[in-house]
Amino acid sequence: MASGNEEVVKKGYELFGKGDLDGLGKIFTDDAVHTFPGKSQVSGTHKGRDACFAMYGQLFELSGGTFKADLKSTTAKGDDTVVAEHHDSGTRGGKSLDVDETLTFTLKDGKIAALDASFAPADQAAVDDFFS
Repeated sequence: MASGNEEVVKKGYELFGKGDLDGLGKIFTDDAVHTFPGKSQVSGTHKGRDACFAMYGQLFELSGGTFKADLKSTTAKGDDTVVAEHHDSGTRGGKSLDVDETLTFTLKDGKIAALDASFAPADQAAVDDFFS
């Protein structure tokens, strides 16, 4: 049985997939932080809900709207952490993105407060190449 925090994360993926930023905004804290590793246009620490959402817009803009993050699993880790594994895909300028990503979510009062992304070392290079 999924925890309440896992349900919040699953809802987040659903809303993200639909491009429903209004709905997504309701489950993010105002000061949410999304850390995206690597050396690409979307890499860095995005502080605040608006900065996170601007980065999400970049993901879609750079991929011509083809970017997808298909949720594979969620696992609660303690009271405030959920680890989600998903598959990223998209196309851009003759390139294809086809990698697995792990996001570690920290929740506060039932809302997403932090997201930390990680890729396998070989996948990080592919992500950097795709979004550069």
